Amino acid sequence: MSDKVIICEALTKQFGDFVAVNHISFDVGKGEIFGFLGANGAGKTTAMRILCGLSYPSSGKATVAGFDVYKQQESIKKNIGYMSQKFSLYENLTVLENIEFFGGVYGLSSAEIRRRSDRLVNKLGLTQEAKKLVGALPLGWKQKLAFSVAIFHDPQIVFLDEPTGGVDPITRRQFWDMIYEAAAAGITVFVTTHYMDEAEYCNRITVMVDGKVEALDTPGHLKAKFGVGSMDEVFYQLARGAKRSAD
Repeated sequence: MSDKVIICEALTKQFGDFVAVNHISFDVGKGEIFGFLGANGAGKTTAMRILCGLSYPSSGKATVAGFDVYKQQESIKKNIGYMSQKFSLYENLTVLENIEFFGGVYGLSSAEIRRRSDRLVNKLGLTQEAKKLVGALPLGWKQKLAFSVAIFHDPQIVFLDEPTGGVDPITRRQFWDMIYEAAAAGITVFVTTHYMDEAEYCNRITVMVDGKVEALDTPGHLKAKFGVGSMDEVFYQLARGAKRSAD
């Protein structure tokens, strides 16, 4: 199991009588692009918050980068990166100020931050915009910068929560090229999305429906299993089957 950087066993999160995450089990390998798919309200973000060390589960077991989600949340935070669609950068700071701030949060030295900042700005083609406020950048550039900042400290795992919401198809494809590059460098990518076409870009996917894992496999195997040509159709069948079971 040494190559498994995330292990979940019957992980559950309950709020009063409402079960947001219902006994989910899966594991994720080093360098894998693991898609965590489902409609809004399916339990994706709640599960991710537990795995990021931001919330305690109600029951079950889980380790992230070898650390226990109950007892070692701070160690988890030091070994992961995180990017959210809702908040990832400070828009009233410049590009460089954002990079420097998050580099400091991740514990990098001033010299290392300067070295990595120069390399990152050049790589993203933001040399001319380095001293501009992030709020003035187009959304696509903000998303690319946010992802780059999330892996600035070379974490074992990066968690991406709906990272491509609101961006155009070309920028989404470019963003996924960055994800491939990170995975090739050995960073595990755990990504939540409700865009079913993005499942095609993942090595394996979990499909969440009403807090439960309804499917877990490669996109190709799932499409073959259900005899369909797209992940949209897979998800439709899973959601319809879960509704019939509930009825």
